Parts: sequence; structure tokens; C-alpha cells
Amino acid sequence: MKIFFLFTFSTFLLSAFEQAAASAHYDKILTHSRIRARDQGPNVCALQQVMGTKKKYFSTCRNWYQGAICGKKATVLYECCPGYLKMDGTRGCPAVAPIDHVYGTLGIVGATSTQQYSDISRLREEIEGRGSFTFFAPSNEAWEQLNSEIHKNLVDNVNIELYNALHHHMVNKRMLTKDLKNGMTLVSMYNDQKLLINHYPNGVVTVNCARIIHGNQIATNGVVHVIDRVLTAVGNTIQDFIEVEDDLSSLRAAAITSDVLDTLGRPGHYTLFAPTNEAFERLPRGVLERIMGDKVASEALVKFHILNTLQCSEAITGGAVYETLEGNTVEVGCDGESLTVNGVKMVKRKDIVTSNGVIHLIDEVLIPDSAKQVIELGGAQQTTFTDLVAQLGLASSLRPEGQYTLLAPLNGAFSDDTLRMDQRLLKTILQNHIIKVKVGLNELYNGQELETIGGKLLRVFVYRTAVCIENSCMVRGSKEGRNGFIHIFRQIINPAEKTLHEMLRNDKRFSVFLSLVKAADLDDVLSRPGEWTLFVPTNDAFKGLTDDDKDILIRDKNALRNILLYHLTQGVFIGSGFEPGVTNILKTIQGGKLYLKTVNDTLLVNELKSRESDLMATNGVIHVIDKLLYPADLPVGNDQLLTILKKLIKYIQIKFVRDSTFKEIPLTFYKINIIESNVQPIIRKEDPSVTQLTKLIEGEPEFKIVREGETVTKVIHGEPIIKTYTKIIDGRPVEVTEKKVTEERIIQGPEIKYTRITAGGSDNEEKLKKLLEEEVTKVTKFIEGDGHLLEDEEIKRLLQGEAPVRKAQPTRRTQGGTARRRTRLANH
Repeated sequence: MKIFFLFTFSTFLLSAFEQAAASAHYDKILTHSRIRARDQGPNVCALQQVMGTKKKYFSTCRNWYQGAICGKKATVLYECCPGYLKMDGTRGCPAVAPIDHVYGTLGIVGATSTQQYSDISRLREEIEGRGSFTFFAPSNEAWEQLNSEIHKNLVDNVNIELYNALHHHMVNKRMLTKDLKNGMTLVSMYNDQKLLINHYPNGVVTVNCARIIHGNQIATNGVVHVIDRVLTAVGNTIQDFIEVEDDLSSLRAAAITSDVLDTLGRPGHYTLFAPTNEAFERLPRGVLERIMGDKVASEALVKFHILNTLQCSEAITGGAVYETLEGNTVEVGCDGESLTVNGVKMVKRKDIVTSNGVIHLIDEVLIPDSAKQVIELGGAQQTTFTDLVAQLGLASSLRPEGQYTLLAPLNGAFSDDTLRMDQRLLKTILQNHIIKVKVGLNELYNGQELETIGGKLLRVFVYRTAVCIENSCMVRGSKEGRNGFIHIFRQIINPAEKTLHEMLRNDKRFSVFLSLVKAADLDDVLSRPGEWTLFVPTNDAFKGLTDDDKDILIRDKNALRNILLYHLTQGVFIGSGFEPGVTNILKTIQGGKLYLKTVNDTLLVNELKSRESDLMATNGVIHVIDKLLYPADLPVGNDQLLTILKKLIKYIQIKFVRDSTFKEIPLTFYKINIIESNVQPIIRKEDPSVTQLTKLIEGEPEFKIVREGETVTKVIHGEPIIKTYTKIIDGRPVEVTEKKVTEERIIQGPEIKYTRITAGGSDNEEKLKKLLEEEVTKVTKFIEGDGHLLEDEEIKRLLQGEAPVRKAQPTRRTQGGTARRRTRLANH
């Protein structure tokens, strides 16, 4: 129990010290200054003085190691820490300053002008007497910098004006810097006027934005803090100042229109960067009128100039980012004596202190992204895109009241050849970069389809560290404007037009690979809708392959399929979507693994370079390689095949295990969806010499007469799946419901031979039609009377006109009268 009590007590003490330290930034920075000067002797502090000025700071680590304050070079000074003095013939500052009353302490800290004015205004007797005071004493330089007219008025009326002004610098209790909390309001000894205290993380403490440059000089009746300017009375709110300041009439109108002005009249600790009338006049007339005519945009504009924290100019010794009332951020910094906003010198007058904050007058209007049109969001790296959109007349189609998403490629994505294109073609390309709806980055998901203003559907692919649309991936810099988003892309987006099979067929580089695909009966896989990544070897990968070698490969279909399907993986994987330098492991349809990574923008597949990547197809993507891929852990058991593979593959050692065989890969790895609709039975002609008969009915497979030598396929279906989803059509969400039946397996039946019927004229054509109608009747009667799945022998007998052998099953009627249910096959 005793141990527990000690632990609890120690934890409490640590917590108390941490809270105290957190609110005493000035003392913490002062301690760091003593540490930096420890080689100079006891009680010495290291300061930085801005070159060319008298401004000195106990510096933060950042300013110290940069050797600069507000971008200006700073020299290092070593002085006695507050409260200590030098002694002749000794190192450092070993002596303690004598303690005296407040009046005497003013002389000790060098505030002799304030001491003199205290004397002539008859304040001296008060601050030498009994009490506990805090005196924020202006330095001698502060009195010199005071407006000459104000200074003259004070000196001319010492008994009232000067006396009251000095009382305004005093608080009727002792307050050390550790007691001066950020956001605190003290009551001065003159007319209960407010003193606004700010204690910043960089150690700067301000009183009505005057910086304490020498703090905590203890007196017998209080404490003295030397400040860098003379305090003036604060009575008005920010709203009051805006309402009476003629140079802020444009800001006043915007604040009234947006209902923000009243906010600036409430209690708080605000910072207002107030654009002058001249700043508003510099805006393009159309832009200003549009913003002022849109309450949402004007509200965003005004709030973008307001911080919910009080930032005095003297507290800013380097750049820092602050959140505005609008929600976005601005960077406030300094350049010598000037304040900067977002890196630009624009502050004309600073530190106008009010009862609820501070005002800095600026000569530029800050327009937030949320008040801009989407086309105005483009930055310096997207000027080629935004300029082309304007030149080709597309900017006018982006209505202010509309909702859009711009997919803006970087300037470097536009080659000279692209820019020299026919303008009609270039306009089409740009239309593919403008989405009909407003879609933010956090609204994008894998598999999503986005419709462009040109009517194209673009696919979204989401990876671990990247979001890609078709062949191009995003870079940082997405912005939201008044009527849309802009996302930045590395490359021009090229929507897919052809299937994987069509792309292989139209490119002579892939003719050998395509012939092997056909021999392995994989054409259908690459033709149907789906999501595949295909690594395609060029013809160079098959150099040395003879016709005899090819025949050997084709005869061993299992081996051929294993080799080819090692080049295919489920899912669409864009090369630029991979995290650079990180190996990504993909499982292929063959079952083996592929190891992918990008190095210097080049895609490596099993350490082999892809010569061309991200060729988009409607059902996947192609990455071109110049070597045949082969799983290193897959053994070969055939001498002939081993010889062939060694001829083609030299970058790995192929294993040989005699009599080992390749596993059979049935064509069940891709699924087929059946989308149903009501239609009449169809008789469809293929060509003049062969007519194909099709009978389509709900729940049953498709039957057709096939050519001699082909196989009859029997399809077994799974349970129907009802799928409901929302699709964006013409910018509006529409709910779509589909019923799908998934194919579970495919069983190849024996070959069925039939007699070819050739149409030799109109009579023959009529006979053929009549014969086919009879066959339809047979099939219809059979199916309506018996719902079981047809066996191969039954199909033979049916197609030959024989009566089928029936099984005892309840009769099922087809709904909808003579209308039949047509099933349309489409890949899942």
C-alpha cells in the first residue's frame, strides 16, 4: 500500500511539473539559452540578434541551428541572464542583481525613460511604496518609436495623460512569465482596461502584441517585465474597427453579405488579415462579381482571412501553418520586418490590437479553393491542361452551378506530338479528363466507373499506396472548389477500347503468343469481360522455336496451359500503382507466384524488365515483356519439353523430375454471369451453308447444333444472385437491379456428328426452315415436360429426332405464355 501511495504521489508530481512546463515556454527557452552559453561561465545566456537591427531573441532550436530569424542572418550574443550581473575579473555573471522596489528596478533593467516618466508623472511614490505590482515597462527604444504626436500629448499632460498611460502598463498583482497564460486577459490599473496576454510555444510572451524582451526582474513590491513598445488603450472589437475604417469598405461589404461581420464582434481571440479596398480592386471584375453574388463563396472568402488564434507579428520568427475559419490553412511567416502570408509579402500595417483579437492590413485578397471555380484550381504544374481546356472551348461548358471533377495531368505528360494533334482529337482526349459529377478522393473505390462529359466510362483502381484511373495514377495535390474537385495525374488518361484478345490480335509483336493461346483454348478468357493482368512476351521471346517445337508444345495441352496461365493473374494491376522499390507478390491463374516491383519508373516482373507497361484493355491490362515467364519451382518431366524450354528460358534453371506431369487446369477459373430478360424463342442464321438453332429458357442451358468435330458443352449453374447497385447516369444516381446466375463448372462432352445441310436455293431454304422449326418443337416439348439436366446421350437422340428417355419428374410450366426467358451470357 505504501509503495502504491509513493507511486501515485510521484505520478501526480510529474504531471504537475509537466503542466507547469507546458505553460512556461518562456522559461524553457531561457533554460536552453543558458545551456548554449554554459562555456561562457555561470548565468550567461546566448541570444540571437537580427543583423542590422537591435532586435534580440532567446531563440528556439530551429532558429538557432538555422542561424537566422525571419529569414535574416542573426549573430550570437552572450549576455547575463535576467537577474544576474557581471563582476570585474570573473567569468560569466556570478553576481545577483540587487533587489529594489519597482521604481528602482526600472533603472536596474535599463528602462530609464519609463523610470523618468514615472518620476515626472508622480507615479514614483506609488511604485516605491507598499503593494504587489506587475509593471510592463516600455524600453527606451519603445518610447523613441512611439508616434510623435501621441508622445507629445503624453509629455505635455504628465499629470493626467502620462500618469494614466503608465497605469495602463500596470497590474495590481505580481505576475511572473510562468503565470502569464496564453489567451489570458488581465485588468490594468487604468480604468480596468484589458491587457491581452499571449504566451507562444516559441517562448515569446506578448502583452497587447508588445513582446517581453527582459522578463521576471523581481522587485520588493512586484516584478518588472521590459516590453518592446508602448501600449495603447484597447476598446473596440474587430467588427467595430471594420465598420469605421474607410479603407476596408469592400471587406465590410463582403463580411455583411456573408453574415460573418457579426462573428467578429463577439468575444474571442481572432487574427484578421484584412484586405484593403485597393486589394479588392486588383481582382478581375468577373471573379469578384461571381464571388460576391454567391453567398457560400463570399462566406468562404471572408472566413479564409480569419484565424481562430491571436497571432501577433512579434511572435512570428519563422513560417508556421494556421487553420482559418474557412477550414483550410494559410502559412504565416516573416521576412525581416515584414509579415508574409503563403510566402508573399503583403502586410501593409500590422498589430492593430482590438478587444477580441488583432488585425493585419494586407494588399492582396486571399481566395480559398472553396470559393474558386474548378478550372481555377489548377496550379503551376497543370497549366498545360487548364490552358488547353480554355483554348478548346471546354471551360465554358463547366457551369458555375454544375458539379465536375477534373483529372488534370502534369505539364510533362503532354508531349510535343500530343500538342500537335488535330484539335478535334485533342478535345476528345481532354473530354476524357472531365467527369460529369463531383467526386472527392475519399469517395473513390476500387471497381468504380466514372462517366466523362464525352460519354466514356473510366475505371478506378485503388491500391495500397495509390489511386489510379485507367492507366494513370494520382499524385498529391487534390483540391475542392466551388463546383468540383481537381485531381492531379502523372500521365494522360487513355480509356480502353479493345479487349485483351483484340489487342493481341492487332499487334504483330504478339502473334506467336496469340497462336499458343488459341491452341490452348484460352481465346475465350481474353475476350470476355473481366479483370485480368496479362504479361505478354513478344515474338522475340520465342526466337529459336521451330515449328516442330511448337507442335510438341501444342500437343501437351496441360503443359501449354500451365506456361501460358503463369502469365495471367486475376485483377487489374497498373505498374505505376505499385509502391516503388517494394516487391509485390501476385498469384497467377497457374498457381505460381509472380514478383513485381517498380524501380526508376520501370516495372520488373521476376526481375525481368517490362518493355512497355499499362496497355489498358476493356477487360484488363497488358505489360509487355521480352522473355517467356516460367515458375522456378515447377519441374518438367519430359526431355523434349525441357529442351524446348531451355532454348527459350535462360535466366533461370529449370528443374527436371522424370515422369512428372503438369496439373490439369480446367477452365473454371473465370465465371460467367447470366443476365435474364423476356424474349421470344430465336432461330438465328450464321451463314448460307450452316444454320444454328438456339433454344433459350429460364434455368436451362443453351442448346445448339454444332459443326462436326466440335464439342458439346454442358453448363451447370449455381443459385441465382440478386445484385442491386447505384450507377451514376447523366450526373444523377440511379438504382439498378440485376439477377445473375454464376457458372460453377464446365463439363466437356463427346463429339457429336451430324449431317451438314446446305441451302442451295429458296426451296431448300424453306425446307431447312421447316426442319429447324420441327427441331425447336421437339426441344420445347421435351424441356417443358421434363426439367432435368440433359445427359450427353439424350442430346444425341434429341438432335437425331429420336424420342428421349424420360425420368419421372413433376411437370413444370414456363411462365409468360409463349414468351420465353432469354439468357444472355456475360463475364463476371
